Amino acid sequence: MKGSRPEQAYLSKDTDISKTEDTRRVIESMVDGLNDHRITDIGEFFSEQFRWMGNQGCGTKNGLREFQDNWQRPFQAAFSDKVCIDEARLYMGEWAAAFGRQEAIHSGEFMGVSATGKKVEIRYMDFWKVVDGKIVDNWVSVDFPHVLSQLGVDVFNGKGWETYDCGDAIAPEPQTNVPE
Repeated sequence: MKGSRPEQAYLSKDTDISKTEDTRRVIESMVDGLNDHRITDIGEFFSEQFRWMGNQGCGTKNGLREFQDNWQRPFQAAFSDKVCIDEARLYMGEWAAAFGRQEAIHSGEFMGVSATGKKVEIRYMDFWKVVDGKIVDNWVSVDFPHVLSQLGVDVFNGKGWETYDCGDAIAPEPQTNVPE
């Protein structure tokens, strides 16, 4: 790498590996709770000061109450019969990560799209930090453009880079500086 190397993985560099199994138990129980569509008592797994930090369209939730009111309730209003399927999970001390999908029925308004009754796949990635048996931080990426595409909405207006993959457009090349 040219230039100075930025510090890498500073949040997890001092993790206590002896806490890996405790973290695993919290995360596995929490996912079961989410699959049971629990909202009111989800604090069993999350601290009151829990931070949920999502990508654009998802928002950031500060505290358990904001997570319940501004994520869980609207999400469950938009998608019923939801089941979370982690395709991979990794555990390291107080840290855990997963990626996977939720399968659900679009049964309520979502991002301005009225209920369609369609079964959708909602892809996601999660990174959690667990302290004293509770999740304190959760970094999240949910693929809302993929969900909207399944509902007939192209948020990229035909300009998504998938057009390169299928040959409908030619990918641009980076400009190179040519010495004089």
